[in-house]
Amino acid sequence: MAYTTTTQITSMINNWAEKTLLSRAYPHFVHALWAQVKDIPSNSSTTIKFRRYGNLTAATTALTEGVDPLGSQLSKTDTSTIVYQYGDFIIITDWLELTSIENVKLETVDILGDQMYDTIDQLTRNVLAAGDTVQYAGTSTSRETIDDGMLLNGSEVKQAVRTLQGNNAKEITKQVDPSNGFNTSPVAPSYIGIISEDTLYDLDDDPDWVPIEEYAQSTGILGPFEKGKLKNVRFVLAGSNAKTQTGTLVTTVHVTIILGQQAYGISRISGQTLEVITKSSQGDTSDTSNPLNLRSTMGWKISYACTRLNENFMIRVEHAVSA
Repeated sequence: MAYTTTTQITSMINNWAEKTLLSRAYPHFVHALWAQVKDIPSNSSTTIKFRRYGNLTAATTALTEGVDPLGSQLSKTDTSTIVYQYGDFIIITDWLELTSIENVKLETVDILGDQMYDTIDQLTRNVLAAGDTVQYAGTSTSRETIDDGMLLNGSEVKQAVRTLQGNNAKEITKQVDPSNGFNTSPVAPSYIGIISEDTLYDLDDDPDWVPIEEYAQSTGILGPFEKGKLKNVRFVLAGSNAKTQTGTLVTTVHVTIILGQQAYGISRISGQTLEVITKSSQGDTSDTSNPLNLRSTMGWKISYACTRLNENFMIRVEHAVSA
């Protein structure tokens, strides 16, 4: 068992102690923000089924006077996914709490919160990046044939938009409220691309790139992570959580995910979407596993699942980036 003690959080005796702790570096947690959210009622199941009705074929044959046509049948597509639990915790000794000049528990809450959102973000990213609709940059036909000159640019984005439009993927029209990723309000319609900082570096050199400062007031913004737009795609930065793959001709292949409406969904078990668990060193006297109250625990657990709902409503573009 991993205990956080005065060995990990050492004393600052004989040194001036700055009590304001340094900020931690963490990625933007953006991958789950445009999902369809459907929760499972508690005590029901661990499996959720998303259902979509199919379109009818256009009725282009003229009717014969007085004669009923054959009629059509409805069709449906079901997509199922299983909800699992995820979580982690930290053990803190009472001696650390008593002797540390920092508020260890307060900082621990923030660290665990970041870990939880990072977990959700990476779980969602991995599902999206495994989609069936893929475009390889330049003249490449596979991940193995991408070379260092095959960057994401206006031409590649235009081609991806054509694919989405040809699949009848609708543009996204909701803005993310930074205080709550699932509260949204309308913005100008567009597709949404999720990129790495290296990809942003290349897009910024494209002559058609429009930085967010030039359109934010007129169209609204998706959130603090939006950086600009190109060819009707608004790009948000995922930072170090952007998906990459190992290439053959290049060391790292970057994966840009471009989304339309209703491309994917997420689900949780109602009542256990998020649970924060704190057990104090002054805890239950009947708990014999901690007889001297030498430690306390802080942790979190969630139920979560993500699934692609329509492969045609998203596309991933695999490409290189500039050195």
